[in-house]
Amino acid sequence: MNEAVGMIDAGKLFDFGKIAADYAKYRDIYPAEFYQRIINKGLCVKGQAVLDVGTGTGVLPRNLYPYGASWTGLDCSEAQIEMAKALSKGMNIRYLTAVAEKPPFEEHSFDVITACQCYWYFDHEKTAPAFRKLLRNNGRLLLLCMEWLPFEDKIAAASERLVLRFSPNWTGAGALMRPIEVPDCYYRYFEPVSHEEFLLRVPFTRESWNGRMKACRGVGVSLTPQEIATWEEAHKKLLAEIAPARFTILHYAAITELKRTG
Repeated sequence: MNEAVGMIDAGKLFDFGKIAADYAKYRDIYPAEFYQRIINKGLCVKGQAVLDVGTGTGVLPRNLYPYGASWTGLDCSEAQIEMAKALSKGMNIRYLTAVAEKPPFEEHSFDVITACQCYWYFDHEKTAPAFRKLLRNNGRLLLLCMEWLPFEDKIAAASERLVLRFSPNWTGAGALMRPIEVPDCYYRYFEPVSHEEFLLRVPFTRESWNGRMKACRGVGVSLTPQEIATWEEAHKKLLAEIAPARFTILHYAAITELKRTG
């Protein structure tokens, strides 16, 4: 296991496969602008072979599929991959279960590798050279994330405080708008091309925001069923008190583009 993962949430075990159904329902929330920023870079488009590492339920491949790239999704959770397959019916997307550190593909198989909302779980000393081998000349590695901003958004802040009552070691709280931190080892194999950070207002209802928070690492992924039920009862009560029926949550998105060297 990646040493950094052992330090996340003080080493508390978590499994996104436990919430594959909730993840599929509540975490496909990236606005159109998020995807358009990727397309504007000339990436994930027709004529390119793209590998999405940590694909989860296939959110990125499914939403970018209309732009014509040939997509492969990889995730360590078999439950997530099965959900991705079910949601991708009618799309020619290949999905496999494997860890990011040992991707089961031949060298120079892809033009682009994407990693969205997952790169912090990687063993970077292993993934950096592995990703370089998989990419063709001038291939791109795209790291992406989208986080709510609790210091600017009162509803997000209140929900975070409730999660921390149940998961005090959860490290997903307190996000600030900032560039993606790229570990130094990647610069032995890649060179920077660009980075951008931008604000997004993401729409929710009380039900969908409750679902989004439930599907985070601090709740549905790591708590017991009884703890999840208790948290959810408290969170729904909280939202009834502080949130209108429909609202937006302020997020920021970050995209970092690296180019394969050599």
